[in-house]
Amino acid sequence: MAFELEALPYSVEALEPHIDRETMEIHHDRHHQAYIDNLNKAIVGTDAENASLEDILKNISKYSPAVRNNGGGHFNHKLFWSVLGPNAGGTPTGELAQAIDETFGSFDELKKKLQEAGATRFGSGWSWLIVGEDGKLAVTSTPNQDNPLMDVAEVKGTPIFGIDVWEHAYYLKYQNKRPAYLDAIFNVVNWDTVAQNYASAK
Repeated sequence: MAFELEALPYSVEALEPHIDRETMEIHHDRHHQAYIDNLNKAIVGTDAENASLEDILKNISKYSPAVRNNGGGHFNHKLFWSVLGPNAGGTPTGELAQAIDETFGSFDELKKKLQEAGATRFGSGWSWLIVGEDGKLAVTSTPNQDNPLMDVAEVKGTPIFGIDVWEHAYYLKYQNKRPAYLDAIFNVVNWDTVAQNYASAK
């Protein structure tokens, strides 16, 4: 069963001025599509052809580097588009807000940790908010298109929010100023979706 690119849940210009239209078009229509095309090629003739994306990632050590890179790329971007949105930003509420305060002390502290994880990730990768195997929130970072679902991840858990720190996610607008992008992205985070992800992951 081939994987397919889903349409964005909002228009390509919906995240402006924080993420520009051109970046969104290239990032979604070209980069994400390429991960899917290459994943579909890489799973031909393997048992991954009939597995869910999550199951493939949880057993990624038994698959080729192409499945790891492109399967991760597909999952990570799918999550990324879903946790962003227009008329978003602000701060989390409800159970998620409570769990953030209990774990990190405050939302500002969580934001700082996510930004640090993204800013200090050498080269390309991701900054994550996850529900760890102990059921608690944690911030972690992965290289390239790895993620915490993978059996090879240093810190394992279910990602509920991720920030793409590959240069293609921000370079057209922010050039080499990754911290500026990591600050701006919090203006377009859809915390309702992140809260739903948290409820499901628990």
